[in-house]
Amino acid sequence: MNSRALTIATVVGLILQVAMVVIGHSNQTVKGLFAVGGMGFSLVAGVIYGVVAGGGTFGALALGGALAGGICAFVGILVSHLLGDVPPTLLLLGTFSSVITGAIGGAISKFFVRGGV
Repeated sequence: MNSRALTIATVVGLILQVAMVVIGHSNQTVKGLFAVGGMGFSLVAGVIYGVVAGGGTFGALALGGALAGGICAFVGILVSHLLGDVPPTLLLLGTFSSVITGAIGGAISKFFVRGGV
């Protein structure tokens, strides 16, 4: 596990997730995109993890991406819940979905790193 890559990917994902939920709190169009946007940002966090890590096995990249994607999603969903925009049950479902998309992002990052596959 590359802690530097995990930190960078998670912070970028957190910024994107929290910005989306804060904007979505007062904008119904953005709020309607919470699921797709949240999973998309977790996918991006996963890709960032792999690129910053500079490569690794598919499993290691997927694990790092899953952690980055899940952590940033959980915090984003928690903020959204605290703002009263989503039910608490979404913390589990949304985080799980974002763990999966983060893992996919981490795994596919293998194709973006020099000497990848």
